Amino acid sequence: MITLKEALKLDKDAIAKLREDLKKKIEDKKELGAYVEQLQDCEISEFGEGIPIAIKDNIQVTGWNVTSGSNILQGYVAPYNATVIDNMLSYGLAPFGRTNMDEFAMGSSTESSYYGKTLNPVNTSCVPGGSSGGSAAAVAAGIAVAALGSDTGGSIRQPAAFCGCVGMKPTYGKVSRYGLASYSSSLDQIGPITQNVEDAAILYDIIAGHESLDSTSDPRAHDKVSDKLNCNRKLTIAVIENYLEEASDDVKKVTKEAVKALEDAGHKIVYKNLTNTKYDIAAYYVIAAAEASANFSRYDGVRYGNRADSNNLKDMYFKTRSEGFGEEVKRRILLGTFVLSSGYYDAYYIKAQKARHFIKSQFEDILSEADLIFAPVTPTTAFEFGSKSDPLEMYLQDIYTISVNLAGLPAISVPIGIDSKNMPIGAQFVGRTYGEQVLFDGAMSLEKILKN
Repeated sequence: MITLKEALKLDKDAIAKLREDLKKKIEDKKELGAYVEQLQDCEISEFGEGIPIAIKDNIQVTGWNVTSGSNILQGYVAPYNATVIDNMLSYGLAPFGRTNMDEFAMGSSTESSYYGKTLNPVNTSCVPGGSSGGSAAAVAAGIAVAALGSDTGGSIRQPAAFCGCVGMKPTYGKVSRYGLASYSSSLDQIGPITQNVEDAAILYDIIAGHESLDSTSDPRAHDKVSDKLNCNRKLTIAVIENYLEEASDDVKKVTKEAVKALEDAGHKIVYKNLTNTKYDIAAYYVIAAAEASANFSRYDGVRYGNRADSNNLKDMYFKTRSEGFGEEVKRRILLGTFVLSSGYYDAYYIKAQKARHFIKSQFEDILSEADLIFAPVTPTTAFEFGSKSDPLEMYLQDIYTISVNLAGLPAISVPIGIDSKNMPIGAQFVGRTYGEQVLFDGAMSLEKILKN
């Protein structure tokens, strides 16, 4: 598949051919389930035809059905563009197909989607990760030039690692959430999934920037990173030792080899530890569920999406939400409502916010001594469908990624090798707040080292 950097150099006729070729490839590989329903297309008249970019099914595109992988939003048509879509259009990129996802971004395997599961193109008996599994699978399968996903607790980085591509989560606020269906508003962030680090930097530059309609958007002018990439700068990199030692043998072995390669290339390696991941998990699921409970009150059958047949208003609310939401979404709404209820707010939600502050301070301490943090993305490689029947087992797939969202830091997942079953292994760099330039430089350095 042509890279984004290469596609940006194409003329109008070549872009039109690229789009037609891509449609055929998508049809040939529709069994992967990377895209949902029909292929929705967006042409932009001022550019003729835009460079096709796959879009996760929770990002608004005017005139498209946007459903967040849920039954409750069937029939909803987006009346406006998300900021990231308008930014793409202004650069000659165009939305091209809705990618599958875990319902309302709640999951780590893309098994909870209303449309059915997405298959990992490397091994179709395995999950592609989640919740942006459709976007990662599309890029890995060569049926997307690049894609947008969203990352609440690792939902870009984990599927990118499982599928063998690059996935980047920006600093919270660097990319506007305007037009992104909210799951957990203080954690959600839109980001790119691409074939290589440079493409990720290019797409990040295109979608980043201030949005006046988004109160959480960084008000400062965006300083581009893709035109200043430097894979030769020498960095101090802090390896999270306890994450590494807790990972599977394959992940541990390949990650240690990547650390050695970084050291041999002249980067300074130091070893640090972060607090037991059980605190990250506890804080994350309390905060995320609480915010989801509040955000999802809007899905009541009155304003948009599905409405169940009923005899009165109370019955309509009950039936619409009971029939429209899947089991995982219901589980998290109930948890969130509980932790926000009278008598439990202080015991759970306030404690979780204090834990979040502590987690952020740990990252700040390490990054005061190092340019970047380096760690596995996941403790294992992609697992087989149906192998994680316990919700808690599924939650533990994100133990190395959720702390980054709690701290609001930028991070990028880079493929570093394969395991004994030939499944991709990814490692992540974590940077300082607004430290995307150093983040991309470090990731590009590792990518170059491993290619050589």
